[in-house]
Amino acid sequence: MPNFVCVTCGTQYPASETPPAHCPICEDERQYVGFNGQQWTTLDALKQDHKNEYVTFLPGMTAIRSLPKIGIGQRAFLIESPSGNLLWDCITLLDEATIDFIQQRGGLKAIAISHPHYYSTMTEWSRTFEVPIYIHEAERQYVARMDDAITFWEGETYPLWDDMTLIRCGGHYEGGQVLHWPAGNDGAGVLLTGDIIQVVPDRRYVSFMYSYPNLIPLPASKVRHIVDAIEPYPFEQLYNAFDGGNILADAKNAVRRSADRYIAAITD
Repeated sequence: MPNFVCVTCGTQYPASETPPAHCPICEDERQYVGFNGQQWTTLDALKQDHKNEYVTFLPGMTAIRSLPKIGIGQRAFLIESPSGNLLWDCITLLDEATIDFIQQRGGLKAIAISHPHYYSTMTEWSRTFEVPIYIHEAERQYVARMDDAITFWEGETYPLWDDMTLIRCGGHYEGGQVLHWPAGNDGAGVLLTGDIIQVVPDRRYVSFMYSYPNLIPLPASKVRHIVDAIEPYPFEQLYNAFDGGNILADAKNAVRRSADRYIAAITD
């Protein structure tokens, strides 16, 4: 039986003879069901007419994205670190070329994903590389294909290795997490944010939303929590989940001033 994949968000579901009746990820108010209704595909079908490309931004940091776009169109990041490599966020397409690319760089030690919109085919990735997946406990209910490899962590921070840290920022999702990579950018620090913190077209700024496609903002208290959560961690660069979503200098101050601007805009 196939594991059907939602066309709109790229999430893979448990094996079944027929497609699921619903995709709860898309029916949630933070996402949407497409204009043509709920549609399904499979990983094998996607392999026929899609491929992944790899873009290296920094030594030890390579973005992986699918062409043509699958689901939301996010990118994942391979973080190469002395004690083992991390896949940050996840994409739906996992093919032999991608497996070979990652194995040539030392494989994976673990996967960590910012929030449910990028869970995609994480179980396929985990089983292929035989590694755990780190997700915040608050997002357990959104895991469509449960697996023993998933580690649900609790609290506000979770240390990985080589001083990398998962930070619960909340906001977009209650358990939304970002990754602090202190060795990145020649030791100046990198923050990888999915879209818990979203880089906007004016890349001097970022923004914060409860729902991006449905334009539902966050309250000021949630935005303040995001800024407070990352305050102890130094970083000069920030990368979100989408092409072009890169702040290459003074990123921490960009988050601070963006939060001030956002809160001022929503305050009556």
